[in-house]
Amino acid sequence: MQLLTQDLRNKLLANGRQQQPLRGTGSEIDFVPVVKLFTPDAGATWLLTEIDPEDPDIAFGLCDLGLGCPEIGNVSLSELAAVRGRLGLPVERDRHFKPDRALSGYAREARRHGRIRA
Repeated sequence: MQLLTQDLRNKLLANGRQQQPLRGTGSEIDFVPVVKLFTPDAGATWLLTEIDPEDPDIAFGLCDLGLGCPEIGNVSLSELAAVRGRLGLPVERDRHFKPDRALSGYAREARRHGRIRA
């Protein structure tokens, strides 16, 4: 399965372009996640909100490697495509994911529980 459809990639890039002039200011946008990626055999999850328009390999979102300390940050899409879990399964896109709050809401809950619960 393709990690990102063209439609998802376009939405992530549009968010990235919108965020770019606001990055590092108090006016940054708290986007609703566009896509959820996960490892079916390793407990890692990523909720992505945007792609850097200057470096389209870099996405931004809530990252949980399954170690009990989810954090907001950047991730390389090409590295995600190469990740394999314990059974050798690749990262997948959750086609049924329906976000119901902004990224900060998911981050607060993930920090409370030690993992993304989406």
